[in-house]
Formats: sequence, structure tokens, C-alpha cells
Amino acid sequence: MLRFTPFLALGFAGLALLPACAQGGGTPDKAEIETIVREYILANPEIIEEALVALTEKERLAQASATQAAIADSKDALYNDSNDYFVGPEDAAVTVVEFFDYRCGYCKRSAEWTANLPETYDGQVRVVFKEYPIFGDISETAALAALASGRQGKYIDMHLALMALKSNDELTEQKIDELAMQLGIDVQRMRADMKSDSVKNQLADMQALGRTLNVGGTPGYFVGDQAIEGANLPKIDEVIRAEIAG
Repeated sequence: MLRFTPFLALGFAGLALLPACAQGGGTPDKAEIETIVREYILANPEIIEEALVALTEKERLAQASATQAAIADSKDALYNDSNDYFVGPEDAAVTVVEFFDYRCGYCKRSAEWTANLPETYDGQVRVVFKEYPIFGDISETAALAALASGRQGKYIDMHLALMALKSNDELTEQKIDELAMQLGIDVQRMRADMKSDSVKNQLADMQALGRTLNVGGTPGYFVGDQAIEGANLPKIDEVIRAEIAG
């Protein structure tokens, strides 16, 4: 199979410079060159696919490089923000960060798996939770409620309770209050904290960080210098094992 290489591209460009000996010594005009190239591509259509694959890979590598640079620039905010809530040992060998939304189906399905990572890896993993509401006002309300619940030592309880809601239609203002009461959270205090500058700024910082790191959807995971889009659990496991191995 013919490969689309720089030599082939140079060959096409060179058609304009070579004398057309078979046609009486003249130089082929633009129309003739375009015809030659078109006929060649029609006869070898695979070069288009190969060129697109090469372009896509180039773009992927460029995006990965940009993301790694962004992670390096934001490493402390991503992995070491003292305001973040987490599960697992503070000094764990590996930190996993998740950006999520309480109305995200994939986030819901992977929530328990994510929260159990410290146990799965015998205390070698810590999981940091970053609220990243992208599905409307009720998602933001739920995020504020979770962060406010953290002021009463109930962040993880509220987080898992919100994730456990089976349907997005269940996520309402009333349901948030009901869950809080069931968990022993002072609802009046939670609601007051939700309106406080400290909680609102905490959420705003998480959202700003997500945008800086180009988190375009949820869930978005970060481990070391890698970003993992979606609930790609096997990939997350693979990266964690590699980080632990050193």
C-alpha cells in the first residue's frame, strides 16, 4: 500500500517544476497538474484516509501536550488544594482527581467505584472531588449543597447520596433538603452556607480550574500528568498501577 509521506507531497509539488518532455518540452499548467493529482487520488483513495488519520493523531498529540502543560501549571490547585474534600490517606502514593456533575449518568454509575479506590488499592490512592456542574441550575445547587454539607463534616455522605439518585428528575431543591435531613445535616445551616461567599468561591475556583484544564465533559479524571476523559475505568486503573509502580 502506498504511504502518504512528505516525499509523496514533494512529488506532487514537483510536477509544477518538471518539464513535460512527453508533451513537447512545455511545462504543465495548473489545470494539468490538478488533473494528474486528482486522477492519482481517485486511483489511490487510501492516501486520503491515511492523511486524515495522521492529522487526527497530530491533533491528539498536540492536545495531550497542551493538557500536560496545563496540569503542570495548575498542579497545586489540582492535587493540593487544602479546601478540597477527599477520601483515602492524605499521604497516599497516588492522587486521583474527579470533576463531576450530579446529573451526569456516567458519574453516577462510576461514583461508588471511584469512592472505593482507596480501599481497592490498599490505601495507596487518595481521591479528590471537584464539583463541576455543567447541566443547569439544579446541578449547581446540588454542588453548593454538597460543599456546604462539608462544613458539617458530611461532604462524602451527601456526595454519595446525590449520586445515588436514580433519575435526574429526582434532583430537586426539596430532595436535596430531604437527603440532608436523612444524613443528620442541619438544613437551615446548610442553606445559609450555600449562600456564603466562601462556599460560592470554592465552587467557582473548581469551575475555573476545570476550564483551565479543558474539562469539556463529566466525569473528567486526572492522575499524575494524565487527563482521562469519561468513565474509562480500565484506563484509570492502568494509569494508577503505572503511578504506583513508579
